[in-house]
Amino acid sequence: MPIQRLLAIMARLRDPDGGCPWDLEQSFETIAPHTIEEAYEVDEAIRRGDMVELCDELGDLLLQVVFHARMAEEAGSFAFDDVVNAISEKLVRRHPHVFGEAEVRDAAEVVANWEAIKVRERKAKGAAPDPLGEVPPALPALARAAKLQRRAERAGYEAGSLPTGEEPADEEALGDRLFQVVRLARAAGLDPEKALREANSRFERRVRAARRGS
Repeated sequence: MPIQRLLAIMARLRDPDGGCPWDLEQSFETIAPHTIEEAYEVDEAIRRGDMVELCDELGDLLLQVVFHARMAEEAGSFAFDDVVNAISEKLVRRHPHVFGEAEVRDAAEVVANWEAIKVRERKAKGAAPDPLGEVPPALPALARAAKLQRRAERAGYEAGSLPTGEEPADEEALGDRLFQVVRLARAAGLDPEKALREANSRFERRVRAARRGS
């Protein structure tokens, strides 16, 4: 099978006896930025509608999974098959309307069920209920802000009143406004990414404090 060939190649590259010096020097921490970069390159190929490039970029992204799994296997933590089994079991568990007896009317109910199942799984692991769920801190600040707001609104929390003024008519107008915000930050000597990360953190603290007080 092609995947077995890829796994064998990765094992050879990481073999201390005759493997690749660069591959042998890598760790989870050094490979993680490449994983993020490859995901962005997949996105770019999709945006361009370039199927040839998408095939190539998906292969690069798969390599990242195989690389991480290989390092984990060497550390005695888990192997590639464990990754495949884990996601397979999760997909079956999170789709009871397909693999079980549950019924749903539309995609919105599928999403609601998915989130409810995630909450039950967190409880089963002994994790405290979190209205914001698992929003990775490593996400770009703007993407993380949008996700935090969606999670909070689903849990019944608002991000605050919207600023007054003319609303952007479309994505182009919104993009122009965001671009100007970046210009304002630069003119003030501020890092816009850092500023939004800190705003995200303040919002998280407010939501969780409100949760504890309810």
